[in-house]
Amino acid sequence: MKPMLTFPTTFPLKVMGANEDDFESLVIEIIQKHASMVAEREITRRPSRGGKYIAVTVYIQAENQEQLDAIYHELSAHERVLMML
Repeated sequence: MKPMLTFPTTFPLKVMGANEDDFESLVIEIIQKHASMVAEREITRRPSRGGKYIAVTVYIQAENQEQLDAIYHELSAHERVLMML
């Protein structure tokens, strides 16, 4: 079976949680443990309609599937992360 992604590739990670001042910093800190430095222009933020939640999308240069799996595992296990896409 052929892999779905060809590495290296630019890959978006969308992480959702409560719209608190440090949520974006938390997401970036976890991602940077596994991926190279993230440029500010590669980060987007979108609050929910009511402003209670926020979606932070970070584009990384993914090197392999194991790297993506490690990022997803650590983020999804964090108590402040509600959902990931």
